[in-house]
Amino acid sequence: MKNVNGVIVYENVREVVEPQHSCLIVWDVQNGLVDRIFNKDEFLVNLKSLIEKLRKAMPVVYTMITPVPKGFDSSWRYYSMMKRFNVDDVSKLPPFMAIGSKEREIPEIVKPQPADIVLEKPAASIFIGTNFEYMMRNRGITTLIFTGISTEIGVESSARDASNRGFYPVIVSDCVSSPDKAAHERSLENLAKIVIVEKSANIG
Repeated sequence: MKNVNGVIVYENVREVVEPQHSCLIVWDVQNGLVDRIFNKDEFLVNLKSLIEKLRKAMPVVYTMITPVPKGFDSSWRYYSMMKRFNVDDVSKLPPFMAIGSKEREIPEIVKPQPADIVLEKPAASIFIGTNFEYMMRNRGITTLIFTGISTEIGVESSARDASNRGFYPVIVSDCVSSPDKAAHERSLENLAKIVIVEKSANIG
């Protein structure tokens, strides 16, 4: 690593993912999404192995899709959800990740442990509507290691946001997934041009 006018600059992936300045993020690994991805079994096995490898070395933050109170969604969210579920009225939208629902739960195989952080958030960026950045700055975290679902939506959005805020974003390519395999692959191809994309074998 180099010191550039008092700023530490890492020079390789090993330095980037050193545990003392890294955090593992498990993005939206909830039944309602896990049950729809194209490689469920492989994804869960890979993710479980990575979590177990890194948990003792760095903080682990799980995110959960958490709807805002009824009546407080944005116009855009209503519009996009109607398109997603192919309905023509907000009243016809099905419940999504409702509090207490089975679809909102994290699968047992990768469930959080008592020392892990579970972060409820309303948007497709880990920085919006949460105290995540505050916690990371307080802890001296500079590297955010992303896993989870969906690659092309929340994972990509959060990684881009992290980059814009001066963090080192790392995407673990075999620990992210999506219901749409083609979109997942396109996202990884795009992300590799602007953030760090590595397999789990090269992390930790």
